[in-house]
Amino acid sequence: MHNDLVQLSQHFLRMRNRHYVRFFLKTNPFKNRFSVLSGPRGVGKTTLLIQYLLQQSKNNAFSTDILYLPADHFLIGKKTLYEISEDFCKFNGKLICFDEIHKYPNWSKELKSIYDTFPSLKILASGSSALEISKGTHDLSRRAIQFYLPGMSFREYLELTHGLRLDKFSLADILTRHLTCAESIINRIERLKTKILVEFQNYLQTGYYPYFTEYPEKEQFFMSLEQNAHTSIESDLLAVYPSLTGTAIQKIKKLLSVIASSVPFIPDLNKLKQLIDVGDERTLKTYLYHLEKAGLIKAISQKGSPLHQMAKPGKIFLSNTNIVHALKNPEREEIGMIRETFFMSMLSFQHALSLPKKGDFLVNNKYIFEVGGKNKTFKQIQGINQAYLAMDGIEIGSSHKIPLWLFGFVY
Repeated sequence: MHNDLVQLSQHFLRMRNRHYVRFFLKTNPFKNRFSVLSGPRGVGKTTLLIQYLLQQSKNNAFSTDILYLPADHFLIGKKTLYEISEDFCKFNGKLICFDEIHKYPNWSKELKSIYDTFPSLKILASGSSALEISKGTHDLSRRAIQFYLPGMSFREYLELTHGLRLDKFSLADILTRHLTCAESIINRIERLKTKILVEFQNYLQTGYYPYFTEYPEKEQFFMSLEQNAHTSIESDLLAVYPSLTGTAIQKIKKLLSVIASSVPFIPDLNKLKQLIDVGDERTLKTYLYHLEKAGLIKAISQKGSPLHQMAKPGKIFLSNTNIVHALKNPEREEIGMIRETFFMSMLSFQHALSLPKKGDFLVNNKYIFEVGGKNKTFKQIQGINQAYLAMDGIEIGSSHKIPLWLFGFVY
């Protein structure tokens, strides 16, 4: 095994490990011999993979059983991934991880060959949220299981910032016993001499991406998010979809700017085509699909269908409240949109969301939610079964009035 690659792996294993372990790793996800982890830029994929490798080696960064390699590192270019894996197996290596795999040419072909040739080797790979294991040059969907990592929930943010361990609650728990759930959390938080609503406002601005702790000033963090958005389009999307031209990339960036200036965005496809100078609706929908796959926007349709199959325009949101703050139009009042964006970002990870005729969201084709402030009433959803208010500005709810912040505990 080449010593420079071993040293590179050990360096990353020691330098990029973090104390806080996210919910995803606690579910023991990588049981399959070949797993691919995707997710938006900045949500902590690298940290999670390194934590997993160290778990498997009993926290020994120098173990010869594990190897972590950033696929875009210049040292990797000296040998193919296949050759590296072959050498690793000769030294009885057990678990190999390729990070940022979408930046490596012909990644799917090489991973397929590694999987088929070395049956005793366990393989992990990570890549952009736009990565689709069935869409590379070689279809890996029958070999690999793909997982998606979202940003941090409000619950995880509280755990990270205050060193707590807090229970997560299913949607059914929140709907049926939200009073008990909320009270137990508030009691824990108030022992720390802070308030749940203060913490919630902080989370809405900076808590979705775990690396916020690296920036003492919010403005610096927002600048990093804006830069990440551009990199996701200019680098990550281009790596996954190499047929995209420079002109297409510029139009996708302009499309994001148009959406960010007026979210939640109800798309008028004809007007959008004119604004970004696109000639046909199919191309426009493809660009919107790319932005959603990059983890920058989330489209909610009338029927809950994926964006590229959208028969009727619904609403388009920025993917989370931190991006809203980073890209927001300073001339607009954002509070209502931020509330809806938070609800969407928490629920859409594990639940099906669509747009009802009355109310803001239909969840799992069963529950209607209207999202608003503490003075919100049932007027807009009156007489509807299984209808709830998700209310900002309250610590404790009552009956079908549920604190908005509590939906940050679904994962």
